[in-house]
Amino acid sequence: MGSILSKITRSSLVLLILLNATLSNASSTDPTWAELNNEQHKVLTPLAAEWNTLRPWQREKMLDIARDYAKMQPDQQKLVQKRLDDWSRLTPYERENARKRHQQFQTLSPEKKQVMRKKWLEYQSLSEEQKQNLRKNSPDYDKADDL
Repeated sequence: MGSILSKITRSSLVLLILLNATLSNASSTDPTWAELNNEQHKVLTPLAAEWNTLRPWQREKMLDIARDYAKMQPDQQKLVQKRLDDWSRLTPYERENARKRHQQFQTLSPEKKQVMRKKWLEYQSLSEEQKQNLRKNSPDYDKADDL
């Protein structure tokens, strides 16, 4: 009887160790906001309110950004902060559209990517009024945006 009990106890102990290791790995690769360190909090602050609702792959990508942040030049850091702030202000629908456009862009040939980059730079140099006129003439324009 003692032998059976010790086998059950050993089995339970091994199971608990494996379960603990699995949970430890899960939390380190998919941490909650509270589990992030101060440096990660500092970089990822724009995402604080939604961090715990992000998918694991999204958190992993953001953690990669936070990890590389200290190695960036100040102008790169400023750009990262602006992009995170802009991203945090998008609705889920806008984010999904942005992901789709990014995926479409990635499928373009290098030449077509260069043309798109050039057009984007030209667009960026336009006045706000010119940009608004272009948006209004776009087939994707939603009149509700003016309300």
